[in-house]
Amino acid sequence: MPAKSKAQQKAAGAALSAKRGDTPVKELKGASKSMHESMSKKELEDMAATSRKGKPEHVEDKGKK
Repeated sequence: MPAKSKAQQKAAGAALSAKRGDTPVKELKGASKSMHESMSKKELEDMAATSRKGKPEHVEDKGKK
């Protein structure tokens, strides 16, 4: 599943780093913490590998309108 925004791609990268043991899990916040708990290493790798070129910084959540 590719990332839909730059922020989502960055959060996936942070969660992947923690999943690999490079970053302490206690340093994760918000979306990256949630991703670490709910996604597999393979899913995080796919999302973190998404190119940022042409992606918006954030995507508005349609459920909040």
